[in-house]
Amino acid sequence: MTTDSVTIERDGALARVRFDRGGSLNAFDQDTILALTEVAQSLQSDLSIHAVVLTGAADVFAAGIDLKDGRMWQQEGMSDLEKREIFYRGVRLCQAWEDMPQVTVVAMEGFAIGAGCALALACDFRILAENAFLQVPEVKIGLNLQWGALPRLITLVGPAKAKRICLLCERLPAKDALSWGLVDDVAPAGQTQTRAEEWARKTLEMPATTVRMVKEGINATANALHRATAFADADQSQLSGAFAEAVAARDAFANKSKG
Repeated sequence: MTTDSVTIERDGALARVRFDRGGSLNAFDQDTILALTEVAQSLQSDLSIHAVVLTGAADVFAAGIDLKDGRMWQQEGMSDLEKREIFYRGVRLCQAWEDMPQVTVVAMEGFAIGAGCALALACDFRILAENAFLQVPEVKIGLNLQWGALPRLITLVGPAKAKRICLLCERLPAKDALSWGLVDDVAPAGQTQTRAEEWARKTLEMPATTVRMVKEGINATANALHRATAFADADQSQLSGAFAEAVAARDAFANKSKG
């Protein structure tokens, strides 16, 4: 699965992965999800790459799942297994990035919303532009936070702040995201990729094998219960997304965005 919206650039032991749909506020459609998953899986076995920097569009990281993508919501005629496979694509995407043995650093300009936050949480380090914000608005449209993101979020910020982020759906400015531990560094607008590469290159100065071993050890400890607590989150999303209130909320959002 390849798409023009996802590109890979190799620079020695560093790989730059960019996804840019050229519009739609860089929301995730199905092609982008599948392509980013394929990229992560291919890099996992690349022994020449030791660090990966992930970026979105130049002005925005990602606006979340594309609610206008009919392949996500218009599923008439599909079997239950086919529907479930679609809902689990985001889960597999984030798991593929978390499972990468290389150090991963994500650079976020503008904002990261919903699924954009979920993907960033699956990476090792997060760099956010100083004028950018994060937001998890899933509850507003009747969905739970899935893609395995909820336990990752709780591990980083704790349960109280996770509830505030998910239930109040507030925009979290860069300074708060940094102080809460949701991101690791804040960079001037337009400079997040440069800052992310600085972080990545610091790890390239270390013995590559040891870096991989330590990363794996930290993840094994910190993420030990993540799978146990989020294994059915895509099933929950499929269920909650079909509730009458959720359908009405998405319709209202779609109508508002048209206006």
